[in-house]
Amino acid sequence: MSYKQEKGLVTRLQAGFYTVHAGDSEVTCRIRGRLKLKRKNETLVAVGDHVMISRLPDSSGVIESILPREKEFFRTAPTARGEFKQVMLANPDQIVVVFACADPPPSLRMLDRFLVIAEKQAIPALIVANKVDLVGMEKARKIFSIYTDLGYQLIFTSAKKEQGIQDLHELLKGKVNVLSGPSGVGKSSLLNRIDPTLRLRVGIVKDSSGKGKHTTVVRELYPLGGGYVADMPGLRTLSLWDIEPEELDGYFPDLRDLVSECQFSNCSHMEEPGCAVKLAVENGRVHPDRYDSYLRMRMGDESD
Repeated sequence: MSYKQEKGLVTRLQAGFYTVHAGDSEVTCRIRGRLKLKRKNETLVAVGDHVMISRLPDSSGVIESILPREKEFFRTAPTARGEFKQVMLANPDQIVVVFACADPPPSLRMLDRFLVIAEKQAIPALIVANKVDLVGMEKARKIFSIYTDLGYQLIFTSAKKEQGIQDLHELLKGKVNVLSGPSGVGKSSLLNRIDPTLRLRVGIVKDSSGKGKHTTVVRELYPLGGGYVADMPGLRTLSLWDIEPEELDGYFPDLRDLVSECQFSNCSHMEEPGCAVKLAVENGRVHPDRYDSYLRMRMGDESD
C-alpha cells in the first residue's frame, strides 16, 4: 500500500527515531529500509535535513527520501569500519562556535578547526566567548583578539551574569543556527538565558580533567526568534573531513591572499624558500599561533 508523501524538516534525532515537522504537526518517523543501503560512510539522515515522508495509520511516519543538502556541519568520526562523515547539522545558516574564556580553558587550535570547516562550507561563523566574568573583559578581548582582526564576528557573554544575552539573541534570529564547541563551555546555559522555556540540562566542568562533561545528548532543533537553533553535544575532538593538505591554506583568510606571492605555486609554507606566508609570520602580518594551527592541520596533528 502506498501513502501520500509530504515534505518535512527533521528536528530531532534519538535512538533511531526522527521527529519530522510536516505541515502543522510533529511526526515520529523511521527510515525506509532501502535508504539504509546508501551513504554507508556518512550520516544518512541528520537534524536539519528536508525529507519526504509518508504517514502511517498509527500516526507515525516513514522517511521515504532525503532532499539534497545545501550545506553541512560535519566532522570525521572514527568507527570500527573506518572513518565516518558525521553530519551534526544539515543546512545551517550560521555556525555559532562557543568557547569559554576559562573553566575549561579555550583551545584556539580547536577553534581554528571549527573555522576551517565553516570556511570550506561557506557558512558564516559567529564566535561566542562565554564565561567572560571569570577573567574580565580586558583579558577576554586579549585571548580572542586575533579573530576580530581577521574579520570574524565575535561576541562576549556570561550566562551567569546575563551579559551579552540580548545581543546573542539578536544574532540568532531568523536563521538556522548550530551551537557547537567543547563540553562544559555553557552552550545550554546561554540558550536557557535566551529562552527559559527550553529548560536544557546543564552541568559543571569535571575537576579532575579540567574538561567539560557532556550534558546535551540528543540532537534537536529548537524554534527561536523565527528560526531554529541546535544545541550540539559537546565535542572532545574535532577532526576535519575531506580537506586535502594542499587546499588547507585556502580556508585560512590570513593565509590565502599570500599564496600567490610564494615563489612556488605548490608551496606548502613549511620548508620552501621564497614563502610569502613564512615571511608574513616573521614580520607580524600573520599571527604565529594561526600559522602553528595551519602546520598542525597540514601534518594531520589535531591535538589541542
